[in-house]
Amino acid sequence: QVQLVESGGGSVQVGGSLRLSCAASTFSYCMGWFHQAPGKEREGVAAITTAGGSTYYSTSVAGRFTISRDNANKTLYLQMNSLKPEDTGMYYCAAGHRRCSTYAEYFQLWGQGTQVTVSS
Repeated sequence: QVQLVESGGGSVQVGGSLRLSCAASTFSYCMGWFHQAPGKEREGVAAITTAGGSTYYSTSVAGRFTISRDNANKTLYLQMNSLKPEDTGMYYCAAGHRRCSTYAEYFQLWGQGTQVTVSS
């Protein structure tokens, strides 16, 4: 089975940037990032097909975040720019084998998460 390990979280000022990484033991058809704000449900942020590189974004992050992958190193990235306080929370890497978008139901395996805090 695939194991996913996120890294790169931390504290950043409003308007700042972070790059999250997800190291995968094996890449699946679809890799994605999900965000869970404190006290809220998990929601999809971005997803990418590992073979073709098709990307999908939530409207809240489109234009600010960029998902990418390095197939050779089996690493998924989320470049986060122009960060806002509402971006604060846990970010989870996920893997799906059949369909790809920002819907949680498409993903079967999840990482442990990495914390992002955006403050002024």
